[in-house]
Amino acid sequence: MDMNEIKEIFFQECEEQLAELETGLLKLNDRDRDPETVNAVFRAVHSIKGGAGAFGLDDLVSFAHVFETTLDCVRSNRLEPTQDVLKVMLRSADVLADLTNAARDGGSVDGGRSRQLIKELEALANGELPQAATEPVPKAVPSAAAPVAPVVNEEGFQPVAFSFDDFEAGDELTIEPVAYEIVFKPKSDLYAKGNDATLLLRDLSRLGEMSIHCDMDGLPPLDRLNPEEAYFSWKISLSTDKGEEAIRSVFEFAEWDCDLEVAVAGGLIGMDEELPMQPVPFDLSILDEEAQMPAGEEDRAYPHEGEAQNATIPAAETASNVLQMAQSAARVSPENVRNPTSASTAQNIAAQQAASAATPTIRVDLDRVDRLINLVGELVINQAMLSQSVIENDTNGTSSINMGLEELQQLTREIQDSVMAIRAQPVKPVFQRMSRIVREIADMTGKSVRLITEGENTEVDKTVIDKLAEPLTHMIRNAVDHGLETPDKRIAAGKSPEGTVRLTAKHRSGRIVIELADDGAGINREKVRQKAIDNDLIAADANLSDEEIDNLIFHAGFSTADKISDISGRGVGMDVVKRSIQALGGRINISSRPGQGSIFTMSLPLTLAVLDGMVVTVANQTLVVPLTAIVETLQPEASAIHSFGASQRLIAIRDSFCPLVDVGRILNFRGAQANPVEGVALLVESEGGGQRALMVDAIQGQRQVVIKSLEANYTHVPGIAAATILGDGRVALILDVDAIVAASRGQSLRPEMPLAAAG
Repeated sequence: MDMNEIKEIFFQECEEQLAELETGLLKLNDRDRDPETVNAVFRAVHSIKGGAGAFGLDDLVSFAHVFETTLDCVRSNRLEPTQDVLKVMLRSADVLADLTNAARDGGSVDGGRSRQLIKELEALANGELPQAATEPVPKAVPSAAAPVAPVVNEEGFQPVAFSFDDFEAGDELTIEPVAYEIVFKPKSDLYAKGNDATLLLRDLSRLGEMSIHCDMDGLPPLDRLNPEEAYFSWKISLSTDKGEEAIRSVFEFAEWDCDLEVAVAGGLIGMDEELPMQPVPFDLSILDEEAQMPAGEEDRAYPHEGEAQNATIPAAETASNVLQMAQSAARVSPENVRNPTSASTAQNIAAQQAASAATPTIRVDLDRVDRLINLVGELVINQAMLSQSVIENDTNGTSSINMGLEELQQLTREIQDSVMAIRAQPVKPVFQRMSRIVREIADMTGKSVRLITEGENTEVDKTVIDKLAEPLTHMIRNAVDHGLETPDKRIAAGKSPEGTVRLTAKHRSGRIVIELADDGAGINREKVRQKAIDNDLIAADANLSDEEIDNLIFHAGFSTADKISDISGRGVGMDVVKRSIQALGGRINISSRPGQGSIFTMSLPLTLAVLDGMVVTVANQTLVVPLTAIVETLQPEASAIHSFGASQRLIAIRDSFCPLVDVGRILNFRGAQANPVEGVALLVESEGGGQRALMVDAIQGQRQVVIKSLEANYTHVPGIAAATILGDGRVALILDVDAIVAASRGQSLRPEMPLAAAG
């Protein structure tokens, strides 16, 4: 593995750490004060800093160091994570992500923004609150008037005026450097994992003045040298005011892959030396396994004050250590008491066991997964073709070949499900990205906005996730800029000054549904209608429903903004949203109530690779209806068919009536409506709600088909979601059920693109 591969792994881990950082900060912003949350945030920044230092990414290291210092103040309860403090930290997390991306892609970051945030973080670390949280307090100016008579209380106490301003900077308490002796002996695993001892020593030298001696006594003769072993060790003398914790943090990533000893100079014990025996005034009977200290006799185990004064300093320290061991004797095993090193490393062993118990994972290039999915798709097609050939040439139906084909079909299905599970990913990374966009747009518009996400662990195909970011970005910008009111208007309307944007993901009927809701003013339909008239999109006397008016915002170039800004006004946002969603085989709906807000609902397929479908025949054409949309199938009877209006027909199903839709007529496969009694009805449920009975001529069977995009190979066809290849090699069209249902309501498909029936 070369250095570039190691660096790429580091950046992949940075993405995970940045996601952990974002999650933790948002939890803190929601007033979660769990210490583990704070520790997780601190570890994320510290890990990024440590890895960046190994690759010499100085800008990233410098910023992460200041960020880490401020987070350490929160971790040690010296800084309260208020809303204003967390705003600074969330913006710092954004800059940290930008610096990471710049280091990976070779780009640049706004230096002024980074320096400003460094100043703000340093101010927080020094105990200065953000300007938004502080109010100027007028400083009392001593008057030159006559002195005021001193005030004495009843006990005769007279307060004395005192000012800390009289102290000069030179009188401040300074921390003297401490000399440490360090023994660092790497193990072979340290080098196997891509770490470098020289880089660790370089980072250590930044803490203060350092001298190093390399111990090469363990180096064997050349004929017995194993190039994968580690033979060198280093003895280091370091003078620093950073403390032992800072020294150990340098070796944090190599903690399990080296032997490390750190002690104040003069206190380090060599590996071949033993602790000197010291007389200790102590009752050893309490170390007995069955011994218990009776209540009220605790003082007997401790030396009296006079005896402690007669003891030497080393002996007193040793006695104190033994006492601490004795006090925990009832809680640990006798082996740990007799072996002090086991007690001190118990926590490390537990951490190693927890790490080993974690689910092992591997990193695989996405191209390899894509190729695997393509091969599985070809396997499904060939399995269908083989089954078709056997069915056409074998009428018995019980031969060993048929039985083998059934087993092959089951195995193919299991392989396909397993491969799709590999590619399925939660939408959490995309949702987390939206948090930053909300913060930036809120700052630009001067609005107070809170983003609430739900269903972040909902899984969907990675191809869908990769293409979700752009439409969601435009929708978030639209919701904050156009949907939510300013704080003053919200207060006047009796609302909270803080607006809420809710982003939700959930599974429904074999699809993923993503909802973006805001509690703003809703769509101003009068303004939208007037803007559409001004842009010649509709006639002035056009009679449009509320739904049709709402959908006008998806037209290219349409915008209700009064002026063009950095956020909106050019009319490209919602048009991009609709085209992006349609390219994924999905659809988008709007529900808006004046004064209460709007809800944008996107419905997308879970995968763009395969689906289970019902193969049907319509006017001698073969179509595939997604199985997830079908509620039931039925054979209509003449008594159940009822006419409604000039051309509408209804079918009676269990004491209810459902509209009957002729698929062949909707798609222009035939000019006249077919006789329902001669066909089959598929009862389907559309995404917009309500049921329809789709009329087809016959059902061929249920199959698993491979999805082939029409847009990539031809163009978008109204009423058709995609295409597939059948077992006999023919191309079949996959029906867009929601588009067909919408057409049955009067929203006809585009007449300029009829589907011509092939002979």
